[in-house]
Amino acid sequence: MNTSRFVVAMRRGGAQTFRRPQLLLAAYSPTVQCCLESTQAVPAARLPYRVKLSAGKHYAWCACGHSKKQPFCDGTHTKKAPSISPFRFTPEKDRTVLLCACKQTKNAPYCDGSHLKVIYQDVVKYLKGIFK
Repeated sequence: MNTSRFVVAMRRGGAQTFRRPQLLLAAYSPTVQCCLESTQAVPAARLPYRVKLSAGKHYAWCACGHSKKQPFCDGTHTKKAPSISPFRFTPEKDRTVLLCACKQTKNAPYCDGSHLKVIYQDVVKYLKGIFK
């Protein structure tokens, strides 16, 4: 912050807010780029979805990442990722769970913390771009 902005901020009682570093914004960006037709899952978000599930109800969890109704499937995979089908499941009891949004979980459809790996990869990619 330059000197004149600092002086103005101090006169206002230090009411200036500071922006987050761009590194954090890039790592936690909620938007994800996608391609026309993919054979691999695309992360829909960086953090899992907290969802209340009803016992006995049938759900289809989006495994491709292209659905507009995340974390559930809306049929978009038929055009954008025909080789990936949704994971269908029926919970045994009513409960609130974290459903995976990064699509890298080993315990589909539930989150197992794999999103930390996705976030780490985003940070590394961002840093490599800075230091090219």
